[in-house]
Amino acid sequence: MRVDLALIAGMVAPKTRVLDIGCSDGALIDHLFRNLGCDARGLEIDMATVTLAVAHGLPVMQGDADSDLASYPDGAFDYVVLSRTLQAVEKPREVLRQMLRIGTHAIVSFPNFGHWTLRLQMLFTGRMPMTKNWSRMWYETPNIHPCTIRDFFDLCAADGYIVEEWLAADEEGARAPWRRWPALANLFGEQGLFLLRKVKNGR
Repeated sequence: MRVDLALIAGMVAPKTRVLDIGCSDGALIDHLFRNLGCDARGLEIDMATVTLAVAHGLPVMQGDADSDLASYPDGAFDYVVLSRTLQAVEKPREVLRQMLRIGTHAIVSFPNFGHWTLRLQMLFTGRMPMTKNWSRMWYETPNIHPCTIRDFFDLCAADGYIVEEWLAADEEGARAPWRRWPALANLFGEQGLFLLRKVKNGR
């Protein structure tokens, strides 16, 4: 399991209901079921990956975050997870809204386009930057809505989402030491990880 997925797992309470959107091979689902006793299931757009996960006994369905979340009832889950996928969906704002409609909490991680190495590549080459997270040419990448940690904080404030916990991490998912300084996290964090909930009853 990727190290960043272990950080996500650390935000999930035991014995809760979890939906992992874009779950890939289901590694997080398997971990949550085996180690935390969660009722965890997944939604994955790639049918070949879904088939592989199901063959390993994991409850994964084929589906698209942009269109299929609307079919879930309100409050169906305690946590809805979207890891390294927000930048690849067509309507990220609507996907977040649906996540916090069907779940009490949303856990979101994404590559930070504000990292200093990406800024320098843009400045000195005038081309779209390439890193381990941004590893494809601009005409091949699935990333259609790159954002920064600062952008995401602004979106949460605009849409009334409470950030209960957040951290910056490097490409491998190891924690970065900028928990209290969003500006530094935006500059030096290679990915952001957020635990969100909606404002209810004015609080």
